[in-house]
Amino acid sequence: MKKLSKLSLMCVLFFGFFLLSTQARWHNHTKHSKHNHPHRISYISQPPSTSPGPTASYSPPPEEPKNPYNSTPGVFDVRSYGAVGDGQTDDTQALKMAWDTACQSESPAKILVPNHFTFMIQSTIFTGPCLSGLVLQVDGTIVPPDGPESWPKNNSRRQWLVFYRINEMSLQGGGVIDGRGDKWWHLPCKPHMGINGTTLPGPCDSPVAIRFFMSSNLTVQGLTIKNSPQFHFRFDGCRNVHVESISISAPARSPNTDGIHIQNTNDVKIYNSVISNGDDCVSIGSGCYDVDIRNITCGPGHGISIGSLGNHNSRACVKNITVRDSIIRVSDNGVRIKTWQGGSGAVSGVTFSNIHMDNVRNPIMIDQFYCPTKKCINQTAAVYVSDILYLGIKGTYDVRNAPMHFACSDSLPCTNLTLSDVELLPAVGDMMSDPYCWNAYGQLQTLTIPPVSCLLEGTPRSVLSDEIDHC
Repeated sequence: MKKLSKLSLMCVLFFGFFLLSTQARWHNHTKHSKHNHPHRISYISQPPSTSPGPTASYSPPPEEPKNPYNSTPGVFDVRSYGAVGDGQTDDTQALKMAWDTACQSESPAKILVPNHFTFMIQSTIFTGPCLSGLVLQVDGTIVPPDGPESWPKNNSRRQWLVFYRINEMSLQGGGVIDGRGDKWWHLPCKPHMGINGTTLPGPCDSPVAIRFFMSSNLTVQGLTIKNSPQFHFRFDGCRNVHVESISISAPARSPNTDGIHIQNTNDVKIYNSVISNGDDCVSIGSGCYDVDIRNITCGPGHGISIGSLGNHNSRACVKNITVRDSIIRVSDNGVRIKTWQGGSGAVSGVTFSNIHMDNVRNPIMIDQFYCPTKKCINQTAAVYVSDILYLGIKGTYDVRNAPMHFACSDSLPCTNLTLSDVELLPAVGDMMSDPYCWNAYGQLQTLTIPPVSCLLEGTPRSVLSDEIDHC
């Protein structure tokens, strides 16, 4: 009986202990589940942590950049503003928006036209002044609408890309600005492009590719510019212009495709460039002074010209011009000064130095009877030409013309023409042509080839008058 009671008591105690243990484990499991419940139903992925707890905080992932092409501060990629770059889509507004945004930047800004894309841009004016210096980096290709028929009717047919009132700008890069000029050159109103080689009347406006107007502190560097409908570059009313290491090209028979034309512009440097086109490589118009041209390879084309000046009886002033260390090849002219009868003003302080001529038709030329139509009336007034130095001009000339041509006004002769170390030989054969002079006064510092015996000595009475406009 006692043994049974002891056994019963032991069973009761064992069962009680088991029950309490089970409840305790159930209680602990319930508490743990309750504590972790918020983590299990969360829809936000939390960053990993070695010790998660009530102090862990949420860190959102970084946002994607709004303009993925503008990842570099201060660089405004035209693709960020909607440019496509397939050569057909009109990307004008995208480039304009990039310009306007960069122009308002208080720190120096760069507009990027990226490589491997072709952007079609219509006739547009990019205006300033901007808040700081601006770079237009052209690494891709820019083209206009393809020819007169594609040109929008309400857009100017005289200009394509115009930069107006800009101070401190650089147009640079390794890209191409292609003017698509072929269809413009073949308009029937263009010289020798009509029926049977004639010129027919009719609308004949053609756009200048790139024009800077009333701007200062400009740099153009590294670009290739080709096939402009008319002038490739034109600088009007500008100051402190530096053109460096550019290439300009157009077919030799493309009409009026001057490489660089400057007008009313001063403090100009044009260096280390190659220009081949259908007109003047560089043309210098009225109002220009302090111009330095160096290391230019020019031609085929019409050479490097000052003028034409005095058209429509206008006043023209040009002074302090230097052209040096350059090559002119297979061109209609070498270094030329051309003025119309009836004009006024003066050209003075011009130096042509260390220039090599390669089969050039008129290597050295002053023409004060310039008249492309040959229907001009004789007039006594003239632009006064004086203080012109030709130093180290050597090479070969086309025997169809005289190697030196000085045709000066009857009433206002050219004065103080100086020749030194000039050697020009015929490109074909041994017969040398004689230089031509008319009313030209000057001197020889050394013997020349061919000999120049037609220059007049002294100073003509007409230029001693106080009535001469010396600018």
